Amino acid sequence: MRRSTRRALFQLVLFFGALFFVLFLNRSQASNQSFAWNKIRYRTPSATLPEAQGICPGLTDISKPALVVARVTADGDTKWLDELSIPANRGHEAMAYLTFLIDNYENIPAEGAVFVHGSRFAWHNDALDYDNAPLLVALNVSAALAPFGYHNLRCDWSLSTCPPSYKPQGSLEMSTQALLAPYDSRAVSDAALPRALADLFGGEVKLGRTNAVRSQCCAQFVVSRDRVWQHSREEYVALRQWLLDSNGAPRDDRVAGRILSYVWHILFIKAEPDAQGPSSGGIDLEKLNAHACPHADQCYCRLYGRCDLSCTSPGNCPGQYILPPKLKVESPQ
Repeated sequence: MRRSTRRALFQLVLFFGALFFVLFLNRSQASNQSFAWNKIRYRTPSATLPEAQGICPGLTDISKPALVVARVTADGDTKWLDELSIPANRGHEAMAYLTFLIDNYENIPAEGAVFVHGSRFAWHNDALDYDNAPLLVALNVSAALAPFGYHNLRCDWSLSTCPPSYKPQGSLEMSTQALLAPYDSRAVSDAALPRALADLFGGEVKLGRTNAVRSQCCAQFVVSRDRVWQHSREEYVALRQWLLDSNGAPRDDRVAGRILSYVWHILFIKAEPDAQGPSSGGIDLEKLNAHACPHADQCYCRLYGRCDLSCTSPGNCPGQYILPPKLKVESPQ
């Protein structure tokens, strides 16, 4: 056999071997796979825990949902919040949210709580002028909580993981993107999600290369008291410690914050009885994704009373929201 023929044959075998390996890594998995995401199982190595610094007096006396605002320095004068503090500036809004849940666990209002960022105007606020104040005024909390006890405040699917075209977080494509572009915090956080979920919930069944976690972006949501109380206070403490521990969440705060933006709906959405795994008491990922990504027209009507909209796709209703021109998203917010 000629040397050129042997070389061509070797290259052909190498090509098909590489192709088989790629296909093996991205092989299809059961669409109704169940994950044991019903309890935070992370164990902190820390011997001491932060003291309560976020107690809100009078929560049990109010007849409306609590409004939890995650402030940052850029929000301006916030002296009225000086008595409330967090253990560390980690995880963006997640640290403020978790501190509220931990320090006020027994006193969550009967009407639930609304969690928002401190800035009134932000690109992800679901209005043409990006103003969150009118959205909060229009928000129908009882309707929002009726289906599953939790609802993201965003309806448009842009820059979310809801579209079917969005690559699964554990896919080879996402891992490659994170490796080639380490400055892309979105790709890096997506690629880090499977390991983070295993660390937080336990790794008995890990997120596969074709299992996508679909969810709305940006971590602004409303949740009922019952959904908060389906997890123990100790679980929220463990989740916060994952952020605080040096061997817990990724050190890049943008990455850690975006990972937790995927976790809220996993924690709070009430699964239907038939969505539970047959043996492990886990959560059916396919149904969880469907609940986390309602069609935009249903979402606008349910949350803000904007009904009978003409929508061009499941995730977009023209005239309701557009991405700002030349938007560059470098962090979860």
